[in-house]
Amino acid sequence: MLILALDTATSVATTALVRDGEALGEAVTVPLRVLEAADGLLAAAGVEPPDLDALVVGVGPGSFTGVRIGLAVARGLALALDLEVAGVSTLDALAEGGTDVVPVIDAKRREVFVRAGDDVVALPAAAFEAPGRTCVGDGAVRYREHLERTGAVVPPDTSELHVPWARFHARLAQEFRAAELVDPIYVRAPDADRMLA
Repeated sequence: MLILALDTATSVATTALVRDGEALGEAVTVPLRVLEAADGLLAAAGVEPPDLDALVVGVGPGSFTGVRIGLAVARGLALALDLEVAGVSTLDALAEGGTDVVPVIDAKRREVFVRAGDDVVALPAAAFEAPGRTCVGDGAVRYREHLERTGAVVPPDTSELHVPWARFHARLAQEFRAAELVDPIYVRAPDADRMLA
């Protein structure tokens, strides 16, 4: 099975081409260049878009615009190539990158997106603590000082643990379906909606 996986929910976008569980290639870009990255991976592997069997997309949480970019790309490709899509949480992909790590995504507004049991929540960054745990993700990097002061461990900023690698999205994908049925994880309303309220 040949899968193109991508995640654009954070400022670091990842794209991977995975065949039968093995990554043939992976790229790190910014969200707006994810299609270019996908094209490069397909060319490097010597395959064409019609050779793909399925797509996997990161559904957030993260930047509202970033999540929308990923979903739009996945939906456009799925429609053009008649493919099914699986959605995978960006938090889950971050957690897959290490052993017993706590994924923390920068939610802006001095908040972080984290898991609270089975739920994804936005918490004030100053109130989030994970003593004795290793925190990963752009939220862990941004709020390193607070997290370390409260007893958490944060790997160096350049650590690969902070990247939501698309190969992990492909590994975690389970339910493939029509692209329009893949829902984003927004956690809160977009800023535009909040301003209109």
